[in-house]
Amino acid sequence: MRTSMLTSITEGILCCLTGQPLNVVGTIESVESADGYEYVEVKPGRVLRVRHIVPNRTEEQAAEEEEEQDSGRGVVHCRRRISVYRGGQLVIENLGDVVRSDILPCLGGDPPATLEVEVPEPGGAAIPPQPGAAPPDLGSAKRRRRKPKRTVLIDCKKRITSCKGTHSDVALFFIHGVGGSLDIWREQLDFFGRLGYEVVAPDLAGHGSSTAPRVGAAYTFYALREDMRSIFKRYCKRRNVLIGHSYGVSFCTFLAHEYPDQVEKVVMINGGGPTALEPSLCSIFNLPTCVLHCLSPCLVWSFLKAAFARQGAKEKQLLKEGNAFKITSFVLRAMMSGQYWPEGDEVYHAELTVPVLLVHGLHDKFVPVDEDQRMAEILLIAFLKVIDEGSHMVMMECPETVNTLLHEFLLWEPEVSPGEKLPADTTAESNK
Repeated sequence: MRTSMLTSITEGILCCLTGQPLNVVGTIESVESADGYEYVEVKPGRVLRVRHIVPNRTEEQAAEEEEEQDSGRGVVHCRRRISVYRGGQLVIENLGDVVRSDILPCLGGDPPATLEVEVPEPGGAAIPPQPGAAPPDLGSAKRRRRKPKRTVLIDCKKRITSCKGTHSDVALFFIHGVGGSLDIWREQLDFFGRLGYEVVAPDLAGHGSSTAPRVGAAYTFYALREDMRSIFKRYCKRRNVLIGHSYGVSFCTFLAHEYPDQVEKVVMINGGGPTALEPSLCSIFNLPTCVLHCLSPCLVWSFLKAAFARQGAKEKQLLKEGNAFKITSFVLRAMMSGQYWPEGDEVYHAELTVPVLLVHGLHDKFVPVDEDQRMAEILLIAFLKVIDEGSHMVMMECPETVNTLLHEFLLWEPEVSPGEKLPADTTAESNK
């Protein structure tokens, strides 16, 4: 029995390192390899490589943490009314405490009292107002007393606290996007590991040194999100911070929505707007498989190169070294076509009550800056920072700047002015 178990463990590790399919009879929870990585079997035959950094803490640090947790600071009353009208109109009213960003003045100001946006109806697109068109008659709208087809009320108190490396109840989760691996976070993992944070960073299926099933269904959003749920439930602490890049932002959004009491803060790096995911319409990914196979080396390389603002020696070296970018054309195509998540729309994002830091590289060729600006408007508590020197892989191009922003956000606690409450009926009539 012992020999059989050792054989299974060995086969699991070899499968992760070689990327070949794994034929497993039993269940492997976790295997730690000689290189310091953990290999976690989230499903039979589906093994993910995980970088897990656990710091050593002293008794004095534990006492400091307990004292700070009893201070009662950072309590915010989150009250919001989200109304969805026929025709694609979405009205968001912030009715709770005004969260100030005085500690991080570079990250934006106070949220607007009311936000009115146009969202597409199922099966159709919202029609933007024409230039020079007359404004809507609010008086007649008031007389009609148009009722929303859907209303979502949020009323809860949330404690938002500073997350320090000395706190043993804090864990940081780093989730990469399409084409990358946990190695794109190398500078961040080293930086926060040295500061004493517990850090968790997985390779998505088909990326890095995780297993790469030859089935397209293995790379749908729903399959990947369950992988991330398993990783989160395995390593989560009482307070957790989620840091996502590009497609990885969607998994962070899902976890923050599912586990609002355990997710303390979220960082979204070049994640795009708050819209539902749809499969890529790019024609290159809809080519026949035989043609795509012939183009695969150039396709993957061009896709990865486009993530950098410049193509200098530094960028080329970042592309070549390690496992930072390791993906086949099959996985790339399956990942792009599997991005289907209709539930993750504007309302889904507007329901989030966790503070969010949005980081955007100005020269991003994949995600326009106005998408992250729209995300900042939709979210309840959000700060947007645009880095002029960065692009889609801003955390690799400008690691010092990104690390500083992330660290300041981790230490941030909101300042709520007691006298600055928004009235419960703020502009309610004007939006009906």
